[in-house]
Amino acid sequence: MSSASSSLDPAATARTAGLRARLMGSMRRFFDARGFLEVSTPVWLPANAPEDNIDAVPAAGGWLRTSPELAMKRLLAAGLPAIYQAGPCFRAGERGRIHRPEFTLLEWYRAPATSADILDDAKALLADLALALRGTLDFEWLGAPATLDPARWERISVSDAFLQHAGWDPALTFDPDHFDLDLVNLVEPALPHDHPVVLHSYPAPLAALARRLPDDPLRADRWELYLGGVELANAYGELTDPAEQRLRFRASNAARAARGAEEYPLDEAFLADVGHIPTAGGIALGLDRLLMILADAPDLDAVLPFPPP
Repeated sequence: MSSASSSLDPAATARTAGLRARLMGSMRRFFDARGFLEVSTPVWLPANAPEDNIDAVPAAGGWLRTSPELAMKRLLAAGLPAIYQAGPCFRAGERGRIHRPEFTLLEWYRAPATSADILDDAKALLADLALALRGTLDFEWLGAPATLDPARWERISVSDAFLQHAGWDPALTFDPDHFDLDLVNLVEPALPHDHPVVLHSYPAPLAALARRLPDDPLRADRWELYLGGVELANAYGELTDPAEQRLRFRASNAARAARGAEEYPLDEAFLADVGHIPTAGGIALGLDRLLMILADAPDLDAVLPFPPP
């Protein structure tokens, strides 16, 4: 069948496919040059990590993965020191300008490493990708200035951001509903949009798979990256205590049950391997959102040829 009869716009499809190919090629060159091994893990899972507000898509007696995190950490436990993967993930009920039920997630992990090491990786990677797709570290997204210059990244703790913009410290008096409302309505809109902002040291109850800070048990070794008001990545200093991880999963399932959501079975193979993970850091980065910004596109549908109905 000729392309002229296709319902897809040929010019737009070619541009989107070309941009994605350049992004993926540059990303792979970055990791390959640094000694990371590209891995592939199952998309269908008998158990996802239970998380309070992330719902998995049921499939054939199991679920489609919401993240490759558990499988990749098992590879760390098996002795692989630096790994990455980019591939499809799925979350039920997510549809909007920057949300899709199917999306492309890049995750990388290394050991021995900390969340600070992962931050250094992210600064270098995003600078490389900006140069590859935009030819410069300083560019515009939807008419507003933006930069991925590593020297321009800003760090602010969650507690400081909430004290400044919402008037309370969620690490001291945690309230999950209050936290979510103030994060979306007060904190995120107040973050600078023209350069990357890293929110770090999340309240400990929001550390599903991250360790607590060794010198501050009220807070977790977790950070999230924002650019242009869009959350791009979520990083951890990884939890390696199997007993604590089991308690976290049970707490998440209890929170899910309290809101009337399905509880998920625990991944016993992962829990058996957690204690064998060395000191490690890892991150999940939304490639579709990053491509949206680097392509100067208004939403995810503009950088994906097959938007869901």
